[in-house]
Amino acid sequence: MPSFDIVSRLDLAEVDNALAGIAREIATRYDFKDSKSAVTREEGAITVLADDELKLKQIHELLKVHLTRRKVDAGALDFKPPEKASGSMMRQTVALRQGIDRELAKRLVREIKDSRLKVQASIQGEELRVTGKKRDDLQAAIALIRTLKIEQPLQYVNFRE
Repeated sequence: MPSFDIVSRLDLAEVDNALAGIAREIATRYDFKDSKSAVTREEGAITVLADDELKLKQIHELLKVHLTRRKVDAGALDFKPPEKASGSMMRQTVALRQGIDRELAKRLVREIKDSRLKVQASIQGEELRVTGKKRDDLQAAIALIRTLKIEQPLQYVNFRE
């Protein structure tokens, strides 16, 4: 029976490459001269340290541009509220969204069932498996999910006949 999996994964090596590019750009840009701004990654989060609000916004733009260049969807970034750090510095945590959480998985299953397509969707950990008798039904399910307004980037992998 044909099936495919819906997942949400990031290539962390490409994220690290993008962060290295941002660090190089911060070191060479004139508007960041004598700045203590930095961008680092620990596990599933990026920490942004900036001198002020303006530089924080500029680093946000750099993050989006460099990740897009590296073919990492900027929709995977979850910006937390900025907080004050030592002196006049600003610190912000940016969570990297990976995996499909329970709430989103339930919403996707409900949408697939409400569409009356002849496919079944089941939640398997942080993935969603969709099975059906015909390949066309599975492709219709992918088209349906792409029309939904979901902020998190999804990939459709493991398509089997």
